[in-house]
Amino acid sequence: MAAPTLMQCLVAISLLSCVTHAQLSTTFYASSCPNLQTIVRTAMTQAVSAEPRMGASLLRLFFHDCFVQLGGPTWTVYLGRRDARTASQSDANANLPGPGSSLATLVTMFGNKGLSARDMTALSGAHTIGQARCATFRDRIYNDANINATFASLRQQTCPQSGGDAELAPIDVQSPDLFDNAYYQNLMSRQGLFHSDQELFSGGSQDALVKKYSGNAGMFAADFARAMVRMGAISPLTGTQGEVRLDCRKVN
Repeated sequence: MAAPTLMQCLVAISLLSCVTHAQLSTTFYASSCPNLQTIVRTAMTQAVSAEPRMGASLLRLFFHDCFVQLGGPTWTVYLGRRDARTASQSDANANLPGPGSSLATLVTMFGNKGLSARDMTALSGAHTIGQARCATFRDRIYNDANINATFASLRQQTCPQSGGDAELAPIDVQSPDLFDNAYYQNLMSRQGLFHSDQELFSGGSQDALVKKYSGNAGMFAADFARAMVRMGAISPLTGTQGEVRLDCRKVN
């Protein structure tokens, strides 16, 4: 028998929506779609190979989902989070810290979701991949004092003070397509692209941890994996709550 397609798996899963599951589980789809992990991994590999930015986009999607209703480390993923039937841009803006956030704001907003300051600093390491729009870091490269002058000049070449909002720049200047600990090395060189990034190493409570991560990739990877698992457990929709989308772009 041919292996089931991802759509076939989703259809099978949706038929189980009347069954109540009290919590997430690593074996949630073991019976309904035993090949799910292989199917998803194959699709993910193809997507990231075609567009490297997709890795960062999917990490951010996971972040959005958990806070609001490649390479790199691996971890056991707890499955069973269902899609919400509604979406709210205002909720997203209210719950997600912006690129201009202070360290105090970052600690508070992550703490409100049950995540520690260490979790927050580890999860921020996801910025080791991906690119950002000029509009999100313009204020930092023109107005922040705690920034490497050469780095600021480099970013100003493609991000003018007026216009060019959609121009992109790598968040990690060293290895933008590699999931590693270079992000933290950048912070120690005052080359964080976002103001909120550099806040992690700016004479505050997270300086010591940033130093550790910058010199110990294994520690960062382990902490990142643990923090991702904790983040994945934030207020999940399970059982009859929410739904499994047949088409990711719209409710069933």
